[in-house]
Amino acid sequence: MSSNVFVELKTPITGTYKQPTGLFINNEFVEGVDKKTFEVINPATEEVICSVHEATEKDVDIAVAAARKAFEGVWRDVTPQQRGIYLLKLADLLEKNLDLLAAVESLDNGKSITMARGDVGAVVGTIRYYGGWADKIEGKTIDISPDSFHYTRQEPLGVCGQIIPWNFPLLMLAWKVGPALATGNTIVMKTAEQTPLSALVFAQFVKEAGFPPGVLNIISGFGRIAGAAIASHMDIDKVAFTGSTMVGRQIMKAAAESNLKKVTLELGGKSPNIIFNDADIDQAIDWVNFGIYFNHGQTCCAGSRVYVQEGIYDKFVTAFKQRAQQNKVGDPFHDETFQGPQVSQLQYDRIMGYIKAGKEEGATVETGGERHGDKGYFIQPTIFTNVRHDMKIMKEEIFGPVCAVAKFSTEEEVIKLGNDSNYGLAAAVHTKDLNTAIRVSNHLRAGTVWVNTYNALHHQLPFGGYKESGIGRELGEAALANYTQCKSVSIKLN
Repeated sequence: MSSNVFVELKTPITGTYKQPTGLFINNEFVEGVDKKTFEVINPATEEVICSVHEATEKDVDIAVAAARKAFEGVWRDVTPQQRGIYLLKLADLLEKNLDLLAAVESLDNGKSITMARGDVGAVVGTIRYYGGWADKIEGKTIDISPDSFHYTRQEPLGVCGQIIPWNFPLLMLAWKVGPALATGNTIVMKTAEQTPLSALVFAQFVKEAGFPPGVLNIISGFGRIAGAAIASHMDIDKVAFTGSTMVGRQIMKAAAESNLKKVTLELGGKSPNIIFNDADIDQAIDWVNFGIYFNHGQTCCAGSRVYVQEGIYDKFVTAFKQRAQQNKVGDPFHDETFQGPQVSQLQYDRIMGYIKAGKEEGATVETGGERHGDKGYFIQPTIFTNVRHDMKIMKEEIFGPVCAVAKFSTEEEVIKLGNDSNYGLAAAVHTKDLNTAIRVSNHLRAGTVWVNTYNALHHQLPFGGYKESGIGRELGEAALANYTQCKSVSIKLN
């Protein structure tokens, strides 16, 4: 193994550790064919952390060939029970190394160490959950006539290309590899170019858990090169992507124009968070605060459109402003930090552009609206009021710590407002009336609706979007369907 594919790094939590920087193919870290590298930036300091090897189309071909060989060879002979054992062992290793993984996630992504630990805990839960599913992928018999025997099999798709985003690097990796491996597929995973480090640390435990070479390959690279190569590859049977709706369209087009590979997409959102007059206002404010500022607002299901019924609107805005100002923004490695930096200069500039547009279109900044500090990509938690529904900040996904608060009068009005979006990923309702909660939840066109809570994601609950928020579901039993295909077998009896 080349010494050029590891580097020593240091975090305040773990001290010095060995960071893989190569492409993980066939259970080994290797240099790219063209020996190209790119820099990884610490968003809290704007300084270079290290450089990692960049995958090109040539490296994607090598990774796909490794995955194909494993799928048609050693992995096909592994029993479902053994697949589950591999996943369960991987979960144990991840749990044992939780602090290391969380520290690398904070270093690379900028999220607070507290949230990073929560993410890794959810990763462990997801991998363990799908380990339990591996030997429960079942077909059925179908009784048609006495002189024939008919049954179905749920078979793996084959080689799966998976492309994950930078906002939850490890968690999105787990959401995708868990069901894909449980159902017997092999994988070529491309991480986001902004945040490749934690997945490479994860890869070490894949080998240690005993997975055969080629089953899970993890490469670092750019979407326009390595991602495009995966989406259009003729020997990849399925592509799964989490990211923007714009890129999701490109993925779908490439999949269709190549070998018509199967596609699942988890895309953007502009989720409504609805507070009725009878809501527990203190509880609602805590959840609205968590709904928008969790993960620095870099969440596809962020509750960025806040609708408050007119009877409590003024009281809510005053209290919400005070609550947002209490959020600790700063060093991700401080335990008290709630909000770290945005992930990159590009993302910082994009969010500040939306804040500028909100001001120029006449919305009122109740709090925030400016840079936090003078180093790192930090933005103050921002609340807009006096907004119109046609403003950019009300219609477009900002993906940052910015929300807009609007007033509504009736239930019918807010259902219409909530559904007036191209997106349909998530929504929330805050009320003490169970009838209102169920009625409004049933009328909102969103894949997930939370009642008197927010961001209550769990590996047992399916997650995905309506409309332009995606195709297919991740998590829960529903995710297994993304990675299997049904075969019918009919036997004529003598």
